[in-house]
Amino acid sequence: MKLSRISIVTLLLVVVGSTAGCGIINRIRAKSALNEGARAYRDGRFADAEQRFREAYEYDPSQKNAPLFIARSVQQQYKPGVDNPENVAKGQAAIDAYQEILKNDPGNEDAYNAVVFIYRQMKKEGEEQKMLTQRASMDSIAKEKRAVAYTILASKQWQCAYDITEQKENKETVTQTDKVLIKYKKPANQSDFDKARGCVTEGLKLAEQAINLDPDNPNSWSYKANLLREMSKLAEMDGNAQAKTDYDKQYEEALETQKRLAEESVKKKEAEAAAKSPTPPAG
Repeated sequence: MKLSRISIVTLLLVVVGSTAGCGIINRIRAKSALNEGARAYRDGRFADAEQRFREAYEYDPSQKNAPLFIARSVQQQYKPGVDNPENVAKGQAAIDAYQEILKNDPGNEDAYNAVVFIYRQMKKEGEEQKMLTQRASMDSIAKEKRAVAYTILASKQWQCAYDITEQKENKETVTQTDKVLIKYKKPANQSDFDKARGCVTEGLKLAEQAINLDPDNPNSWSYKANLLREMSKLAEMDGNAQAKTDYDKQYEEALETQKRLAEESVKKKEAEAAAKSPTPPAG
């Protein structure tokens, strides 16, 4: 039997009305599940919170914050330093949840910072380095944020060199009439010296990339100064007095720039805070 035009329109209105009604009901259910998840999270019941947040997202996939809430709940279930398979799997699950967010929103700061942090907790230095390198090279990310990634990478190279140059066997204390000096000696193993020099060379390159992106970042200048200090040590170890003098001069210049920028940053924050403060009534 054929339906009349009026019957078809009536049927469509019923279907649309039912669908709209389901959508409203699901949004209400999603909101309720989110509230329950928030309570569970505050109470430290992170597995329950994860379940509630997942339910909310299933009810209403338009909930933009639900994936982040889910990821955070999973992250809270991971216990740093516990190496049993279940806990490691939970840490990876948190990373996967945050990575899913980054697929849709590459600039999401919360997700990016969380992944880097968890990789560091899990001692997956290679994966952490990969994340930082990707972040630093992304043109879609603000220059200031890319500079932070380059600075962190530079700091790791500084640590690599510092761990070698500051070994007890690679330095000695010399007492003079009015002061005590530390003299640096070349490591007995040439490969250690070469490794330290390679780390410093790469670190300075990364620090310069950070500074080129954000010249006013005092942290970038701080690590440039630290790396130049390591270059000075290595020049001393290698018996190259002229190079040591040059690196010492560059170190002092970088350090002065860092101090100036740090002071300017503090003054800027104080001025911004003062501008936000309410003006007291006159009289």
